[in-house]
Amino acid sequence: MSSNADLLAPHGVRLQVAGMTCASCVARVEKALLKVPGVSSASVNLATEQAVVQAPASVPVAALTAAVEKAGYTAQEVQQARPEPERRLPEWWPVALSAVLTLPLVAPMLLQLFGVPWRLDGWLQLTLATPVQFGLGWRFYRAGWKALRARAGNMDLLVALGTSAAYGMSAYLLWRHAGHEMEPHFYFEASAAVITLVLLGKWLEGRAKRQTADAIRALNALRPSTARVRRDGIEVELPVEQVRVGDLVVVRPGDRVPVDGEITEGRTHIDESLITGESLPVAKAVGDTVTGGSINAEGALTVRTGAVGAETTLARIIRMVESAQAAKAPIQRIVDRVSAVFVPVVLGIALLTGLGWLGASGDWEQALINAVAVLVIACPCALGLATPTAIMAGTGVAARHGILIKDAEALEVAHSVSAVAFDKTGTLTEGRPSLVAAEPAAGLTREELLCLAAALQKTSTHPLALAVLDRVRAERLAVPPVHEAKALPGRGLEGVVRGQTLVLGSSRLLHELGAEAGPLAAEAERLEGQGRTISWLVRRDAGQARMLGLLAFGDTIKVTARGAVDRLRELGIRTVMMTGDNRGSAEAVARALGIDEVRAEMLPGDKSTAVQALRQAGHVVAMVGDGLNDAPALAAAQIGVALSTGTDVAMETAGITLMRGDPRLVADALDVSRRTYSKIKQGLFWAFVYNVLGIPLAAFGLLSPVFAGAAMAFSSVSVVANALLLRRWQGAADTRPESPTPDRLQTDNA
Repeated sequence: MSSNADLLAPHGVRLQVAGMTCASCVARVEKALLKVPGVSSASVNLATEQAVVQAPASVPVAALTAAVEKAGYTAQEVQQARPEPERRLPEWWPVALSAVLTLPLVAPMLLQLFGVPWRLDGWLQLTLATPVQFGLGWRFYRAGWKALRARAGNMDLLVALGTSAAYGMSAYLLWRHAGHEMEPHFYFEASAAVITLVLLGKWLEGRAKRQTADAIRALNALRPSTARVRRDGIEVELPVEQVRVGDLVVVRPGDRVPVDGEITEGRTHIDESLITGESLPVAKAVGDTVTGGSINAEGALTVRTGAVGAETTLARIIRMVESAQAAKAPIQRIVDRVSAVFVPVVLGIALLTGLGWLGASGDWEQALINAVAVLVIACPCALGLATPTAIMAGTGVAARHGILIKDAEALEVAHSVSAVAFDKTGTLTEGRPSLVAAEPAAGLTREELLCLAAALQKTSTHPLALAVLDRVRAERLAVPPVHEAKALPGRGLEGVVRGQTLVLGSSRLLHELGAEAGPLAAEAERLEGQGRTISWLVRRDAGQARMLGLLAFGDTIKVTARGAVDRLRELGIRTVMMTGDNRGSAEAVARALGIDEVRAEMLPGDKSTAVQALRQAGHVVAMVGDGLNDAPALAAAQIGVALSTGTDVAMETAGITLMRGDPRLVADALDVSRRTYSKIKQGLFWAFVYNVLGIPLAAFGLLSPVFAGAAMAFSSVSVVANALLLRRWQGAADTRPESPTPDRLQTDNA
C-alpha cells in the first residue's frame, strides 16, 4: 500500500515525443513540461525523441502528455508505446515523389549552365509545384501552425513561411501576367526545391539517427524469447517471462543463455562478446556463473536461474545505455538556451532583409527572395542534433566494447580527466591471493597459527580469508569455533577463539594495538620487500597485546595492468595507486607497473580524502575500484569507474562500469569520451558556421533559396554523419596481451 511519502517522492517518467524537428522544439517541449505542477525537471533529447521527466508519483502521466500535446506535439509513456505498424510504402517515397515533381522545375536552371535555353510554361510550373507545396509540404504547415499557436517558432515555421512566400509571389506574377507573350521569371522551383531538399535532409538524418541507436537494438536482439525449463524431471519450453528464480534451465549447444544463473551440470565455452566486449569465448564449468544473452558454444548446460526479467545483467545494461543516450549533456543546455531565442531572431533578420532590399532597390521580388533565403538557411536542425547524436554514437560504441557509461554527464566530464586513482586488489591484481608463508611466534606451531587464523576468517569472504581457508582445507586441519566475531573495517577481524580474544589484521592495526613484531620484524620486512602482504595475528589480554604470528600472501598482477598504465601515460594522465596494504608491498607493485604515485596503509575514508586532495590540487580525478570499501572514493571523484567483477555498491556509485576486469578499459573509456566530446565540438562548430556564414550571405543576396535549402539539409546530415564516425572506434583493450603473466605479488588489505 503506497504512503503519501511514496506519492510525493520524485521518480522518472520517460515519454516518447513525436513531431520535434529542431532544437527550438526541444526547448518548447521542456518549457511545457516544466509548467506542469509538481514537475521538478524535464530533459528532452532530439536524437532519441524522448523526454525524461522528474515528478512525484502523484503527477499523472496524462497531465504530462496533455502538456506536450498543448505545445503542438504528441507524447506517450515509453513503456506503453506500441511498435510502429509496418509501412506499406518505404520511408523514402515522399522524397522520391517530391524530387520527380521538382526536377522539371529545376531543369531549365541547370541547362542554362550548359548554354541550353529552355523554359517551362508558367501554368505547368504551377501544376508541378502545387502538390509539392501543399501535399508533400503540408507537414511543415501543420507543425508550424502548432508552433505559432504556442507562441513559439521552429524549423517548420521557417520552411513554411519561406516556401509560401516564394510560391505565393510566383502565383501572383503568373496571374498578373496571364495572357502576356513574355512571362516574368517565376520562383516555383525555389519553393519546390527547398521542400524537396528539406525532406531529403530529414530522411537522411532519420536514417543516421537510427544507426546511432544500433547498440540498443543489438542488445535487445540478445534477449531470447523462450527457455527450456526442467520441472519435475520434464523439460518444457516456456516464454522467458514465465521462468522463476531457482528454475533449472537447459541450454543446448548453439543456444543463447536465456537467464542469469549458475551452472549445475555441464562444461562449455561461452561467447560473451556482445555483453562484456571479450573477444574470445570463456571456459565455463559447474559452479561458474553465466549471463543471459551470451551464446553457449559446444556443451549442453543446466543452469540454476539467479535472475530473470528486469533484474538480469543484460536488462540492467540496456537500461544504463538507454539512460545515457536519453540524458542531456551539460554542454547541450547552452545550445538549448541559444535555440530558444534563435527562431524569433531569424524572423526579425528576415523581416529587416526584406525591408532593407525593398528600400534600397524598390524591387519587391528580390527583397522577398532574399528574405526567403534567410528563413531557409537559418533552420537550427544541426544545432539540436550535434550533441545527442554524438552521445548516442559514443555510448553505443563504448557498450559494444564492454564500457557502460551511466549518463551523458559522465561521458562529458571523463574527457577532461587528468589523474586516475587505482584501487589495487582486484583492479590491478587478480584479487585471488594465495598463502605463501605462515610464521608463528615462539610457543606456537605453524598448524596452530593457521587454525586460529582460519577460525577468525571462516565467516569472511575477503580474498585473504579465502586464501587461508583454502590452505587449511588442503592440509585437513580442524578449525575451532569462533564467538563474537566482528569486522574491523579497513583493518582486519576480531573474535574469541578457545577463550582468547584474537585480532587478525594489517600492520596499521598492529601499531594501533601497541603490539611489537619482535623477532618476526626482520622476516616481515623481507617478505614485504618481495611484494607480499602481511597479516598479523595478535592476542589481546587485559589490555595488552601479544604477537602470535604472521601470514604472508601473494597475488598476481594482471597481465594487462602494465599496458593500462602505459596507455594512460600516453594520454598525459597521472596515475595514483591507493591501497590498504603495507608500503613495501604497495611500492613493489607500483615499480612493476610504472605508477607515478603510491599511497599505502589507507582506510576507506582515507581514500576518499586523498581523492579530494587530488581535486583540490587541480586534477580532474577518475577513481577505479571494485570493492565495497572503494565506494566512498568512487563517489568523491569526478568520475567513478567500477569493475563489474566487483560489488554492486561500487557499480551503483560509479559513473562508468567496465564489463571486464581488464584495466586497459579505463584508458579506452577516457579515449572514447575524448573522441565523443571532440565530435560534439565539431558538430556545434559546423552548425554555428553554417548559420553565421549563411545568414549574412542570404541577407546580402548572395545565396538563392535553392542553395540555402541544400546547405541547410547538408548541415544536419553532415553533423550526424560526422558523429557516426565514432562507430569505427577501436579500443586498445581489443588486442590480446602478448606479455607473460608477471611474478606473483602482494594483495590488498583494503
